[in-house]
Amino acid sequence: MNSSSLWQPFALGRLELAHRLALAPMTRNRANADGTPGELVAEYYGQRAALGLLITEGTQPSADGQGYVNTPGIYTPEHIEGWRKVADAVHEGGGHLFVQLMHVGRTSHPDNTPHHRQPVAPSAIAPGQDMHTPTGPQQIPVPRELSAAEIQDVIGEFRHAAASAIAAGADGVEIHAANGYLLHQFLSPNANHRTDVYGGSVENRARFVIEVAQAIAEEIGADRTGIRISPAFPLGGLDEGDTESVRAQYRYLVGELAKLNLAYLHVHHLGDDELLGSFRAVWPSAVLVVRYGRGRDQIVSDIDAGLADIVPLGRFALANPDIVERLRTDAPLNEMDPTTLYGGGAAGFTDYPVLTLV
Repeated sequence: MNSSSLWQPFALGRLELAHRLALAPMTRNRANADGTPGELVAEYYGQRAALGLLITEGTQPSADGQGYVNTPGIYTPEHIEGWRKVADAVHEGGGHLFVQLMHVGRTSHPDNTPHHRQPVAPSAIAPGQDMHTPTGPQQIPVPRELSAAEIQDVIGEFRHAAASAIAAGADGVEIHAANGYLLHQFLSPNANHRTDVYGGSVENRARFVIEVAQAIAEEIGADRTGIRISPAFPLGGLDEGDTESVRAQYRYLVGELAKLNLAYLHVHHLGDDELLGSFRAVWPSAVLVVRYGRGRDQIVSDIDAGLADIVPLGRFALANPDIVERLRTDAPLNEMDPTTLYGGGAAGFTDYPVLTLV
């Protein structure tokens, strides 16, 4: 793929990127039982360092933030030491690491967390879905509604997690406000029935997300803070309403976040290009766009259309550690093995073949 726009350098916050590709965040469930990423995780990210900007899998900022088994954390000294090995591996390969901070909220089960407590959420409304647990699929229970004081505690947890990521040597963090998890739950009217300042109006539903972003930007610097959103994404039982309701919610949210001058806005995009264009018009820094089902020949389309600056790659990068070289040289791509996506060892994680020079 010789599109010149894909290979242009780009300044992202404090970073100088050699091209417009990045690694999209993808849950792989290979952390140790206590949430510490091990040597295999460091190898995985190190293999993909040529992507330049590597956004990690969702990483919980607290025990309450965990939803799935063997996902990593970034809130204990052991977590920091584990992530330091990952950051070192990425930096040795010339890349940069942003740790995605993911609090799952109600998308959890007590059997998957270290304390086995009831999940927390903006309101006591279950998503009506099953999830995998150590004993098999189980119905997600009704969560406990966070009090206003507890919301402030969660904001503090995000702040601490961001500081811990920087202490581990990461170059920044991405706030996960997408894909049906806690911050997204606050934005969604069918999951947020609160009657205080965190619910009801468009402005109130956005308040928690904005306050998390403000706290993290204050703690580690706005230029080391990105945020991911997924307007109208129906994951985790969320329903954000009709097109105009979604546009109103996210135009307000993105407009307020734009005032913080964060490093980037990462949009998991479902296809409302008018909405995406409105983000682009007000956002002062980089915009990253991920689309499901994007083919190899479409990777550069959003950059060429002026909708994105950087294109994070998911399955292509997962199955091809040397994806940058393969795209540069139009080499064939490995196919992803869907049976090894979640959990396990090296198989389907660090053993995908790389190009052999002859």
